[in-house]
Amino acid sequence: MNLPKFIITMDGVFRLGMVDQHRHLLKSGDQCIGGGYYAFDFVSNRIILDRESYDFGRPKWHLLDTLKVPSTYRGLRIFYKYDDGFHDDLNVSELLKIEYYD
Repeated sequence: MNLPKFIITMDGVFRLGMVDQHRHLLKSGDQCIGGGYYAFDFVSNRIILDRESYDFGRPKWHLLDTLKVPSTYRGLRIFYKYDDGFHDDLNVSELLKIEYYD
């Protein structure tokens, strides 16, 4: 069953899509450092990320300085919700430098 999933790679690439498995978002040579699920909040201009990839775990944001985001999503702020009772929601757009690519 295809669900809205995302991954981040060691190179800082943020990739999302409707896939069955997170690994289906990988390209040759990618090293995945986590993933999860996404939803668009158009009222607040945000991409809300949450949960974790069964195969790759939670995103390891601390390994990145820059997040490379498809230019389609320019203008949307990115938030990651831990929903674990321990961590506050993470404003990824403030934490990391955002670079857009085509």
